[in-house]
Amino acid sequence: MGSHPPRQLLLQFAAGAFQAQNLERAAELCGSPLQVDAPSLVPEWQVLLKRADALACGGRLHEAFQLYQLVSRHQQLRAEQLEKLVECLAQGIRLRERLPACWSGGGSLLQPRDWDIFSCRKCQGFLFEPVSLPCGHTFCKKCLERDRASESHCALCKEEGSLAAGQHLRVNVILSNLLAKWFPGQVKASQLRHEGNLLYKEKKLQAALQKYNEAVSLAPNDHLLYSNRSQINSTLKSYEDALHDAETACRLQPYWSKGHLRKGQALANVGKIEESLREFLFCLALDFGNRTAKSEAQKLLLSLFSPIPGNAQEHLPDILQLLSPHSRLKGNLLNSVGSADTSHNLQRLLKVNVEQKKSFPAQEEQKMSDTGSLRKSIQMIESKKGCSEDENKHASAPESALLISEKCSLLKRKHCSEEMRSAEVPCKLMKKGAIDAKGSSAGHCVPFEFVDPSDLDCSLCMRLFYEPVTTPCGHTFCLKCLERCLDHNAKCPLCKEGLSECLALRKYCKTVLMEELIAKYLPEELTERRKIYEEEIAELSKFADYGCILEIRNVEFFADGRSVVDSIGKRRFKVIEHSQRDGYNTADIEYIEDQKVQGENYAELLVLHDSVYDQAYMWFNSLKQPLKSRILSHFGPMPAKDPDPQASPNGPAWCWWVLAVLPLESRAQLPFLAMKSMKDRLNGIRRVLTFMSRTRSR
Repeated sequence: MGSHPPRQLLLQFAAGAFQAQNLERAAELCGSPLQVDAPSLVPEWQVLLKRADALACGGRLHEAFQLYQLVSRHQQLRAEQLEKLVECLAQGIRLRERLPACWSGGGSLLQPRDWDIFSCRKCQGFLFEPVSLPCGHTFCKKCLERDRASESHCALCKEEGSLAAGQHLRVNVILSNLLAKWFPGQVKASQLRHEGNLLYKEKKLQAALQKYNEAVSLAPNDHLLYSNRSQINSTLKSYEDALHDAETACRLQPYWSKGHLRKGQALANVGKIEESLREFLFCLALDFGNRTAKSEAQKLLLSLFSPIPGNAQEHLPDILQLLSPHSRLKGNLLNSVGSADTSHNLQRLLKVNVEQKKSFPAQEEQKMSDTGSLRKSIQMIESKKGCSEDENKHASAPESALLISEKCSLLKRKHCSEEMRSAEVPCKLMKKGAIDAKGSSAGHCVPFEFVDPSDLDCSLCMRLFYEPVTTPCGHTFCLKCLERCLDHNAKCPLCKEGLSECLALRKYCKTVLMEELIAKYLPEELTERRKIYEEEIAELSKFADYGCILEIRNVEFFADGRSVVDSIGKRRFKVIEHSQRDGYNTADIEYIEDQKVQGENYAELLVLHDSVYDQAYMWFNSLKQPLKSRILSHFGPMPAKDPDPQASPNGPAWCWWVLAVLPLESRAQLPFLAMKSMKDRLNGIRRVLTFMSRTRSR
């Protein structure tokens, strides 16, 4: 008979099987007979630990638990060595709760809230001092400042450079004003939360608690407030209060990983070890990267495995029932642990181990580290394993306790979710007039009376934002409006701060939150704004054959950055050939002038000129005073009648003034610009004035 392979070689083979995800093979290799006499640097407990990990990953938890116990009884088990087991248990919970495979606690499963569109995707709380990054995503200013040392990319799109180390973070002015107007209570609560955080860092715990108490009174449905207050209460050793706050946070947001972390810590502080372990594992199922939850779960499992006098280990079968993986996992799952016989046998074995621990003298404990004793224990487990598998083949239990426990868990979460929904009626941002048939507001909780579209107007075009872009200085403009401004001056149109870096990138990302906000609450206005934009673009794409050169007479600047340009048309031209350069339309032109007439034709022109002037003067004076005032403030008074209508190559100035104030579309005005006959232009103006007078008389 050949000798058995040494431990070191077995571990190498098992590691290869692990890497290939062949968990059954890895478990078999770790459970193969060991060569006793051959020298080896690998202790036998390490082989047992590898086998336990392989069994746990393969879903054979009842066997794995017994091996972990064996290693623990010989004082070789440490918390960090239970990492594989904790990951397997968390993965089982993830599958049982049907969480997405890519879930990492980012917030996609959070319960909807009235202000959810205004939540920060870093802290999951209400946006406070919102900052819009160049990539278009918006976060709390404090969250960005806190994480800037460790990351330079956006937490959502992962775009590098979005959070540069030297970049000065500026609050989005429009969003900040909207939040203050629409959610004053939530904004004040967020401010109190940050003040409380500063006090907590300064160890002023009672003062910090007072801030959070005020914040909760203002925003009783903000889960983040309860979670943070739970931590403060834990530090103050008010463990029952800490548990109550953590439970409230989990009730408001059942799938928020941080809430379950706080609840697990609070349960541990009040001595509820099994419930605490369950919360840490659920937290880890929501966010596999949560190191705190993993570490706490490993410590609690170690305490349950450790051979310490007492009855802690008697609860292992109950924990197995609560935490067993879903049946879709690979391997022979722990579908028998829930049965009465198997659970009783395992519990009896654990009790025996505890009783043996109580009766063992110190010298007998030391002997248990011998290879022979370990091998004997393994053989006992293997024999029990075989019996268990045989029993399972013939078992006909209608429903295992495991499935019952899964149903109970799902029912509990459903109940919590329904309880939360019944206690919290979601608020909706409503437009004025959005009232139901009974006369009451449909949302029952309106944070502001109506959404005013003027709150979302671009300060450049004075219309609703279309493709809004936020500059590094915190001001927001329509994309095309900003591009046109930066073509002439690399400064913010409002605060005049330099935007040379922004201009150099030539990449303006739309502010995602602003777009979502407009699309959600102003859909009709957005549709109309999009229609106007498309018409303007279509009009610009049709290069006119005639145009006019303007002379700028005066520019008036205002404190908010806007300006009024006073200009007047000087010379008309005809386009001979047009092209494009640097995104602008260019053209070769020739100037055009009116053809002069003499003799009888000139006399007829004078009569027509005076008649049309009088008609235009009477039409203007017949307008209502408010309309007349607006025309006068914008276009100035009507120019006087020229003694010689042919003195200017473009005809009398009053003709162009009348054409400007008449309600004509640009395509209707264009033919007048192309006319070289003053007689034709005067006749055209007379026809329009006659039509306007007849329409008004009706």
